[in-house]
Amino acid sequence: MDGYRSFLKERYPADAELYRSLADNGQSPQTMVIACCDSRSDPATVFNAGPGQIFVVRNVANLVPPWEPGGEFHGTSAAIEFAVTVLKVRNIVVMGHARCGGISAFLEGLLKDQPPETFVSKWISLLEPAQAELDRLGSDASADERQEAMEYAGIRRSLDNLLSFPFVKERVDTGKLELHGAYFAIATGVLKYLDKSDGRFYPAV
Repeated sequence: MDGYRSFLKERYPADAELYRSLADNGQSPQTMVIACCDSRSDPATVFNAGPGQIFVVRNVANLVPPWEPGGEFHGTSAAIEFAVTVLKVRNIVVMGHARCGGISAFLEGLLKDQPPETFVSKWISLLEPAQAELDRLGSDASADERQEAMEYAGIRRSLDNLLSFPFVKERVDTGKLELHGAYFAIATGVLKYLDKSDGRFYPAV
């Protein structure tokens, strides 16, 4: 409530006209961001985005599942479908981050012995196809190196899975949509982007 009162007193008045316009006219963000639930890595803060500028879905370890039509509940897939087919965003950014707890749990096998109905363990299993990328590090790689490599691999895997959605691939193929990878280092504030030409991450500035 303290945070809300501060927002209502200080921030809302500066953007009141914008909020009214968004309420009356609806949203039309050009970019969707798929980010982690981690409280330390907020995409709106990292990108200094205002109301109506980015369409955000957050989940454990910023993962995108493959396209799976059926009767199950698919929160992330529904958000992607809405962003692409209704809002017609021009960009989708998968934003991972350093020291991700979901990645750590996967690497340390903390969820392997959980019962099959455990939500987190089932979700984190989406990383299994990306684990092959760790083989390139060799057995001498440190825990921190493996963590970072898997964080990068998770982003790449999610970008691959995005292309399994027919409506995403169609818009990418026709130049109406671009996919991007980003990585936020919490301790330093450095944002890295995925260079599509070589598949590596580089500082954005």
